[in-house]
Order: sequence, then structure tokens, then C-alpha cells
Amino acid sequence: MTDEVAVLGVGMHPWGKWGRSFVEYGAVAARAALADAGLEWRDIGSIVGADTVRGGYPGYVAGATFAKALGWQGARVTSVYAACASGAQAVDTARAQILSGLADVVLVVGADAAPKGFFRPAGGDRPDDPDWLRFRVLGATNPTYFGLYARRRMALHGDTLDDFAQVKVKNAALGALNPHARYRKRVTAEEVAASAVVADPLRLLDICATSDGGAALVLAGMEFARRRGVTDPVRIRAVSTVTPRYPNTVLDLPDIATDSAVAVRPAADTFRASIARAAYEEAGIGPGELSLAEVYDLSTALELQWYEDLGLCAEGEAAKLLREGATALGGRIPVNASGGLASFGEAVPAQAIAQVCELAWQLREAAADRQVRGARVGIAANQGLFGHGSAVIAVR
Repeated sequence: MTDEVAVLGVGMHPWGKWGRSFVEYGAVAARAALADAGLEWRDIGSIVGADTVRGGYPGYVAGATFAKALGWQGARVTSVYAACASGAQAVDTARAQILSGLADVVLVVGADAAPKGFFRPAGGDRPDDPDWLRFRVLGATNPTYFGLYARRRMALHGDTLDDFAQVKVKNAALGALNPHARYRKRVTAEEVAASAVVADPLRLLDICATSDGGAALVLAGMEFARRRGVTDPVRIRAVSTVTPRYPNTVLDLPDIATDSAVAVRPAADTFRASIARAAYEEAGIGPGELSLAEVYDLSTALELQWYEDLGLCAEGEAAKLLREGATALGGRIPVNASGGLASFGEAVPAQAIAQVCELAWQLREAAADRQVRGARVGIAANQGLFGHGSAVIAVR
């Protein structure tokens, strides 16, 4: 097991469509995290920014951009980009700096001002880029991929449209309790079914929106936390940032073909399952010890897939777990107590950080009406384009 680091502060800018710069959202979240930690910006030895590629030139130097917004004070600076996994990469970088002795306390910030509609590659011709190719050759937007994955689950495991709708119903009910969520309205399965078809079989309410928002964490070494009088902080115990293994036999965005398994035996588990397994191994725990999970529900069907990838149930049993109420608040293993992307939408470089914020609030027993009783161990999981794994395990 790797040494733990303390989560001293968490902060967020509410999700929505605000029409302002991502820098503003990140600065608000950062100041909230600093206040939560009882620290001043000048106390921070390093800042790690999760990049957004849609903000023009400043988006590629997010660490320095946020440092400038907060006021130059000489802190070490790092910027990371790993698509949806950027936040986890930023946490991992901060943790490495703390454990190596480069900094006692690190500010992690991610924020985005997302475009209207679905995400698309940046301009220019890049025929060697699989993400660019799927748009130009197949016309496969993200919702197209989500729909194909839903069809796969229906064909392999018998999942139904109502199963998908019930994921949205669950998450919307939790998002209604979250002051940082963009959508704070409960929905019914009938309303999901009546919403417009976007990528058959998925309806509009099955798919997450694109959003503006920001999130931040203040991480520190355990000795620093003790010097500040924090004796029982939430702690980061593991961060998984693994890549896929050859051959990759399950279609995963943005790949448009699977690898040949003729000459090479497939890996024992899929890419997403390997993300969770690496985190469990580093933390020295198993899925049975989890109190809650925050997963990247880009679509309702993909949330069900995460149940299996995290080992919360056997392959093909995700819908059964949902129907039993095990993943609802009060169930055996609540999933997306925050409301998930169903309630927030995607603010790409911020979302993995926001997941850790939710874990921290839950483990502190500070999540108000959405509190998971007795929460002691939580996992946040997602994956980023181009083969970026992302999972964080937090404990208290």
C-alpha cells in the first residue's frame, strides 16, 4: 500500500451553463477549498491544474492560469490533461509531490466552460487520431457510443429500457438534494421514456449534458495535517491511472475497432474492470468493503456497466442490483449519492475532482439529506479518452 495523504479541504463552483470563463469557476472552487481547509493561498506550496482544451491557449496551462487568478505567490505549478480522467491524474500528481517531499500541501483544481451540445474534437485534420476518425469516418458522436453500449448490455444481459430509466430516476432524486448540482428536479420513469430519442435506445434523459463547473481539493501530508490539529482527516488511500492491455476485445470510446485476439490471449478483465482492480490492490481492500461509489454515468446504461466493473455484483447482474435498491440511498452500496452526471453534466477536467469532493463530504458525514450512513470507504471511478484509467479510493 502507498502512504496516505490527507484531504484537508474541498470546494466546488455549482454546475450549470453560466457563460463565463473556466478560470472563474476554478478560482471560486479553489477559494472554497482553501477556506474549508483553514488555509490561505500563500500557504500552498504547489498547485496542480486539470486542463480544459476548450478554453483557448490558457486552457493548456491550467495550473499557471489558476495560480495567476489567485495571485502569483511562487508556488510550484503543474498542468495535466487526461480527458475525463484529468482530475484523477491531478490528484495523483499532487499525491506524488507530497509523498516525495516536494510539497507539504497542494491545491488541486479543475474547471470547464463546456460547449453547447455534444463534445467534438478540436479543429484540424488528424487522420492518426481515433477520436477525430470516429467523427469524420463514422459520424459517431458520444451519444452514438452510449447507444451502442446500451444495445450491447440489452443483447448480452437482458437489460431493459426501464432499467436504464430507473438509473436516471435514482440519480435525479439524489441530485435534487445536492446544492451544487445543475439539475435539481426529480423525474419519473415515464418522463424518461417520453423524452426524445437521441441515440436509440437511449432517450434525452438517459444521457448526461455538457456543463460549466469547477472543483478543488487541498491535499497534504499526514504530518502537516497533524501539525494543523487535524487528527482524523479523510485520506486518499489509492489512485489508479492504468491503461488498457492488448488485446482490447470490448469496444471502448474512442476506438472504432477491437484488437485481434487470434495470437494473444485476452486479458482476464476489461479495461474498466482493471481500473478498479488496480485501485483495490493498492488500497489493500476489496469491493465488499466499500460504503459508496461515485461513477461516471455518461449514460444510464454505462452506470450499470460500472456496477460490474467495480465488482459490486457479478457480470450481467447490474440491473438486478439496481432493481433490489442496493445502489440507492439506504441500500447496501449507494452509487452516485451526489446525483452523478445525470444531475451535474460533464465539466470534463473538474468531474473526477468533484467525485472526490463528494467522497470527502460523505466520509465526513457532512452530506446532509443525501448522507450515506456509516460511510467509511468510498471509490470514485471513470475513464478518460485515449486510454486513461481513473479511480480514487478515499477512507476515514
